[in-house]
Amino acid sequence: MNTLITGASSGIGEALALACARRGDTLFICGRDAARLDAVADRCRACGATVQATVVDVTDRAAVDAWMEASDRAAPLERIFSNAGVGTGVEDEANVRTTFDINVGGNLNVVLKALALFRRPDARRAANGTRQIVLTASIAGYGPLKSCPAYSATKSCLKTWGLSLRGMLAPEGIRVSVVCPGFVRSRITDRNTCPMPFFMEADKAARIILARADRNVGLIAFPWPMRFATWLLATLPFRLNEAINRLLPDKIAANGRDKVL
Repeated sequence: MNTLITGASSGIGEALALACARRGDTLFICGRDAARLDAVADRCRACGATVQATVVDVTDRAAVDAWMEASDRAAPLERIFSNAGVGTGVEDEANVRTTFDINVGGNLNVVLKALALFRRPDARRAANGTRQIVLTASIAGYGPLKSCPAYSATKSCLKTWGLSLRGMLAPEGIRVSVVCPGFVRSRITDRNTCPMPFFMEADKAARIILARADRNVGLIAFPWPMRFATWLLATLPFRLNEAINRLLPDKIAANGRDKVL
């Protein structure tokens, strides 16, 4: 399968790249850190995969368009993981704006370009058959969560948008899956100071995501106790939701870790 992955230099994106490489996919991966991205590409090549790694800032629409066009020309894309994202840190203006720019604007750039590519008449792609977008949101998207307002809001946006697109695009044969993971090892969780129940390693998360994406599962939310707890919190009357929210610890303590992660 010809697979494109954003945010592939760490966390879930890195684990997805490695898992796809082991399956023999042709990979097009991007990230913002050249050294980390090259290291991931080398590990994928060690698995025998063909990999093209490109430094791309997903908030740069022109750069995203050019990269995805070039990737699609090299091999008609079949599955696109729109995975890039950041955590807020302290909710100051700069961090909040950056979080929305990347988590919403960046994924908007990738998904809209994916749709443009998938909708083109293309005999090469038609022969392959698969056209799928896998959009990474979060369990936090079931919010609202006072511990991470901007992160929760942006992931809620992706969750709602992605699941709505799934219904709209189904008649066109374009599959959309939305991933809502709980606490998975990443550069974000490495800096969390709050308790992280049901913590999961990234390679296990990648296996779950790939297995369910292969089955065209619409909402890939895990682990189930976290999914149930956040769903229940979101369904409560707001006054009760607010009271429980007050008891939740901050994700990152006030210890100088104040930047977007």
